Amino acid sequence: MFEKIEMMRMARALGQHASQRQTTVARNIANADTPGFKAEDVASFADSYRAASAPMRTTDPRHLDAPEWSPAAHAATAETGVSPNGNSVSLEEEMLKAAEVKRSHDLSLGIYSSALDLMRTSIGRRA
Repeated sequence: MFEKIEMMRMARALGQHASQRQTTVARNIANADTPGFKAEDVASFADSYRAASAPMRTTDPRHLDAPEWSPAAHAATAETGVSPNGNSVSLEEEMLKAAEVKRSHDLSLGIYSSALDLMRTSIGRRA
């Protein structure tokens, strides 16, 4: 029942994205001293959610399709410096990413909780 409500679906997807990103950040931190290890990151939530949902369709010949050169079509990734042993993990950047992940997770829980409160109120039950 809840999977048909877009807000609930988006909150769940945001939580899953935060979980995947936390795993990636933890793996990067764990391998901070591993020679030759390359830091990884997952695509932003907006890009991954947009890619997972159905693409927009042009139903009329007068409609314009999304151009391939659109800034939303490609995510820019910043190159990080590489240490002499070939490791590209920056602990400072990973700590910032971990804080972003916590904020994303808290946001997904807040959205989910608010949606549940809204649904309870709509059926006449108080939380």
